[in-house]
Amino acid sequence: MAKKEEKTPEKVLTTKEKIIAQVKEFVIVFGGFILLNNFVIASFLVPTGSMENEVMTGDFLMVNKFVYGASSPRNIMFTDVRLPWFKLPAFKEIKRGDVIVFEFPGMRDEVKPEAFTFYLKRCVALSGDTLQVINRVLHVNGQPSPIPKNMKFNEMRVQPPGYSDERIFPPGAIFNEDNYGPIVIPKKGMKMNLTPENFRMWETFIKRDGHSPVMTSDGTILIDGKPNSTYIVEKDYLFGMGDNRDNSLDSRYWGFVPKENVVGTPMFVYFSVTGTEEYAAELAMKGDEMRMSWIYTTLSGHNLPLDLVSKILLVIFNPEMIRFNRIGTVIG
Repeated sequence: MAKKEEKTPEKVLTTKEKIIAQVKEFVIVFGGFILLNNFVIASFLVPTGSMENEVMTGDFLMVNKFVYGASSPRNIMFTDVRLPWFKLPAFKEIKRGDVIVFEFPGMRDEVKPEAFTFYLKRCVALSGDTLQVINRVLHVNGQPSPIPKNMKFNEMRVQPPGYSDERIFPPGAIFNEDNYGPIVIPKKGMKMNLTPENFRMWETFIKRDGHSPVMTSDGTILIDGKPNSTYIVEKDYLFGMGDNRDNSLDSRYWGFVPKENVVGTPMFVYFSVTGTEEYAAELAMKGDEMRMSWIYTTLSGHNLPLDLVSKILLVIFNPEMIRFNRIGTVIG
């Protein structure tokens, strides 16, 4: 009679070993999520209505970070502390008409923004293009640009040519949001002529490009301490505009988008909620308060694990905020 093989008794793990094993599993799973979030896809919460009705305030977008060249983290999560970062090769180039998510370069007169944040706009012009808005009609390289299917205007009035909006970019230009340009989108290697008359227009741009321009009292222009009447652009830039043209703070107001600032393009709406401020006001009218709002407004849009937690809490505590008709909407 054959002798039965004796089973090796399973090793009984100590409490310490169990904890270590669980921590290892968590680190592996969380690390995978972080890699996925940083290099392949990411969640993006739409904070404003500048792209309505293509995307709506309160939409959560799944962003493809791989297509234009994935990059490592650019800041420490939940902070404005910047990190050294690198970018992988792109699978395709940005095209006119693409909706892009990018690191905001700052307001018109800021060399760096006050806070690290991402913006969402439509890329309407590329490096080297000549852009002009004539009575609200966008022209690129002398031709009317295709009209996005959800583009809209909220105002009937049109600001006339020759009227200068003091908020407009570049400072001192006789442009406004309805009649803008012509302006050439800077391209790496392009020469810009500098004069005492246009120095203020391009001072902040040159600083953002990485140099120190100064104009002396006699009108001499110095770049990094050396007299120069021309400036050679060091980066490629884009021009972004919102589809909600009368309600969009975009390149017409704060300037060009460095191409390297683009982190991806949105693919679809995977979740959508009524705007938190709008919903809070609605509840206040009823004498109620918004439950747990700080949790999902803090956690949303940072990385996939935290974003998932925020959605679960939202479904549990405020399910009436969810806009189911927006879920699955493809962005184009």
